[in-house]
Amino acid sequence: MKSLMMVWVGLMLTVFSVPNSNAADAEVTWTNSDKYRDIRSGFDNRKRFKERTFKSFEIHFATLAERLPVGLLLKIDVTDVDLAGDVHFDSNRQIRVVRDIYFPRLKFSYELFNVDKSIVTSGDINLKDMSFMLNRNLRYRNKTLGYEKRMLDNWFKDTFRNMLASN
Repeated sequence: MKSLMMVWVGLMLTVFSVPNSNAADAEVTWTNSDKYRDIRSGFDNRKRFKERTFKSFEIHFATLAERLPVGLLLKIDVTDVDLAGDVHFDSNRQIRVVRDIYFPRLKFSYELFNVDKSIVTSGDINLKDMSFMLNRNLRYRNKTLGYEKRMLDNWFKDTFRNMLASN
């Protein structure tokens, strides 16, 4: 029974470690991240918060890229981040207060490369969602960076609509 379990665990590790060959890849760079408008936590060490936030964005860009055709590479160069909400001092601690006047913003450029390394499309993007609190979409409710992820989802869908339809 123990050896059967080991075989099963080995098989599962193999299945889940095989890269997704049916999707595009994404690469994200963070240019001058020390000058970003708002990448502060209300409760955590700034460096750890920044690392977790960047990792969350990178995973989200990779998830979006998986919807593109095989062999493409989406390169993102983030130049500014302004998270939804703002950090305020309350007694001896800092808290992030989310109100409609503190809407999320992202600035980045992107390039989508074909298999032969030629550029399919590119652009400079200045995203902002001034009505972020009015949206009733519950997909990212209570999720980290939910407002920002929804904003990126909308940009991605609008920008790559023709490519997504051919998948």
